[in-house]
Amino acid sequence: MHLDQSGMEILDDEECRALLRRSTIGRIVFTLQALPTVQPVNFVYDGEHIVVKTSSVSRLATAASDTIVAFEIDDIDADAGRGWSVVTVGPARRVTDPGEVTRLSALPLRSWAPGERDQFIVVRPRLITGRRIPDRVPLKVPRP
Repeated sequence: MHLDQSGMEILDDEECRALLRRSTIGRIVFTLQALPTVQPVNFVYDGEHIVVKTSSVSRLATAASDTIVAFEIDDIDADAGRGWSVVTVGPARRVTDPGEVTRLSALPLRSWAPGERDQFIVVRPRLITGRRIPDRVPLKVPRP
């Protein structure tokens, strides 16, 4: 186990990708009107790309096309004092090729948000990093 200077376990690339494959909710970070914006999204990781489905008129579809974005997933157990986080950074693009739309439509991607989702955004992770809080004695936090 490798630890960073703050005592967090550094996850290797393989484990980060395994966590991406198992997760379905993440946060995409993009720039909107020159400011960073974070949006929770349903996603699927198809082994090479993070795939998100959104409305073609959404802020995400407009701002996250042909630009660099960050994407984050995590799992936190506050009571046990455990958790992990994976962050990816890479280019995002709108999918316009009909064949690719057909292929992506077959993925098990379901949106929780209401309304029509007719646009795929694909993120190609160029940098993937992950950290985990190592196992330790849980903190006893008083409950009100």
